[in-house]
Amino acid sequence: MKNIHDRVLDEANLLLEKEYTVRQLAHIKHLSKSTIHKDLTDRLYKIDKIKYLKVKAILDYHTKIRHIRGGESTRRKYLKTGNNNNRQ
Repeated sequence: MKNIHDRVLDEANLLLEKEYTVRQLAHIKHLSKSTIHKDLTDRLYKIDKIKYLKVKAILDYHTKIRHIRGGESTRRKYLKTGNNNNRQ
């Protein structure tokens, strides 16, 4: 198993490359969302401050648009099930 330092850098690089959400990273890495979040905020800051600032910008963006993602996800769910009560 990789040590924590390598895991944190791997998660950060993946987030910077693909701009995944914390939830997507957690699923890919088979870790909890809490672990991913702690890795990318607390631990990354201590390891690489420049990379931390880049990751923080992406995480802040995801936080800013999460209400849009959630609404879109719900809309797709109801369109898929056909239970949309004539909403668009």
